Amino acid sequence: MALEVTNLKRSFKFKKDGKMITLADANPAFTLEETVQFYSTQYPELTTATIDGPKVECDNAVYEFKTTIGTKG
Repeated sequence: MALEVTNLKRSFKFKKDGKMITLADANPAFTLEETVQFYSTQYPELTTATIDGPKVECDNAVYEFKTTIGTKG
């Protein structure tokens, strides 16, 4: 039995206004930090986000951007 190697596709999530938003991988060649920078032009709260993950869901490596804007303490 041959072993088949496949790459997981990346996707990104973050919580905005109490809702979870899923973002596609803008460019698979981007590092995680470059992906955050890319999406921070559209979502400014990501400029201070930390990256958590990946968690494997189906055939995706899901990273979560954790933002601190709007939280107390």
